[in-house]
Amino acid sequence: METSLYLPVKQFLEAAGYAVKGEIGGCDILGLSDGDPTVMVVCELKLSFNLELILQAVDRAAAADEVWIAARVSAKGRGREADKRYRDLCRRLGIGMLGVSDSGEVSILVSSVSPMPRTNPKRRTRLIKEHRKRQGDPALGGSTKVPIMTAYRQQALACAAALADGPLRPRDLKPSVPTAGQILLNNYYGWFERIDKGVYGLSESGASALRQWQTPSAS
Repeated sequence: METSLYLPVKQFLEAAGYAVKGEIGGCDILGLSDGDPTVMVVCELKLSFNLELILQAVDRAAAADEVWIAARVSAKGRGREADKRYRDLCRRLGIGMLGVSDSGEVSILVSSVSPMPRTNPKRRTRLIKEHRKRQGDPALGGSTKVPIMTAYRQQALACAAALADGPLRPRDLKPSVPTAGQILLNNYYGWFERIDKGVYGLSESGASALRQWQTPSAS
């Protein structure tokens, strides 16, 4: 699975000085630098290099400063990574290529450059905001067909955990979840129910969600 590539590439980018998290706004991997201005790097994962991987990278280039694609390298050296035309296309687009061996070793096949200006600053802002608000790194990059632990879901789960012991007012939750009032009011997941004016409790689906997401990253 593509998630098997996540940790090796995450460690590679962390060694380069980025704070890395998985599955941010549809990006398999998103890293932010600590410097000012912030540098955003995005990496998309596939088990093998193909055209779809390049198309994903081109889409991410509208918001990122640096874009990479990563895939397993063929043991026999017959994959797309050995195709000079594929590497040249990445060079022309400014997309870096990372090869991941079966042992998890990451090598640079094509260096990333940034010849194209960012064209979607709003998307960039949303991605950076989600990265910074998300507690820890609860989602493996490359995950598919599974719910993603977003910052909003983490905050909603924190509200649900507090309500597990009984109904509370939003102001009671505000010290730990500053946006509790809006989360309870919107009730996006259907986890909460209004008990009285300004008082909320946990619904059956909320209790079920707590059981489903009982992991350290959800706390």
